[in-house]
Amino acid sequence: MISARIGRRGQITLPKEVRRHTQLREEDRIAFIVEGGRVIIQPLTQTLRELRGSVPVVGPQDFDAVRQQVLTGRADRAAAKDTAAHES
Repeated sequence: MISARIGRRGQITLPKEVRRHTQLREEDRIAFIVEGGRVIIQPLTQTLRELRGSVPVVGPQDFDAVRQQVLTGRADRAAAKDTAAHES
């Protein structure tokens, strides 16, 4: 088990082993996915803002809804991956 301490402002430092395993670097973004009694940390390699314009669309888009759908999809994949790892 790897642990970290929460500072008085609610900040944590990700331990070096976690950063190395997830290939996270300074300024990278992560998502915290709350699922049941667990919190999953998911690296975010690209934001929707960075991908904006990469797919042609017609008409206005609800980017808040799209972002939520992406986060939910990432959470589902992370949970499935975690479940598979614990089952093997």
